Amino acid sequence: MNDSSAPVVVEQSFDASTELVWKAITEREHMVQWFFENILEFRAEPGFETQFDIDTGSRVFRHLWKITEVIPKQKIVYDWRYEGFTGQGKVTFEVFEEAEGSKLRVTNEGIESFPNDIPEFTRESCEDGWTYLLQTSLKQYLDG
Repeated sequence: MNDSSAPVVVEQSFDASTELVWKAITEREHMVQWFFENILEFRAEPGFETQFDIDTGSRVFRHLWKITEVIPKQKIVYDWRYEGFTGQGKVTFEVFEEAEGSKLRVTNEGIESFPNDIPEFTRESCEDGWTYLLQTSLKQYLDG
């Protein structure tokens, strides 16, 4: 596997139960507090699909998600695409119990399948985005 096809993996430990972390990543009322506030509907069920727009300031990206796997309180997997663009990613959220709370690991695969001339689709943008979402936004929400 070359560097361009290696998945982006970001982890964060929390002083929160695995149950609370699971709710934060699978229940819409929690997700909109730290993830994407534009999510109109979400169900942690295989086959569930949703879409929502994110405005980056220079363009609007319609996110298209389809849930492909759920192991309650442990793992949820999405297919992740953008309307009007080639490419398909897979994002896996895994929750682990730790002695002092829990850990969340996000693995984002398929980044190399998106157009490489769009700044928001670069590996660096993906790494920065997941790092911010887990290590700043979700951490602050759970510490809240």
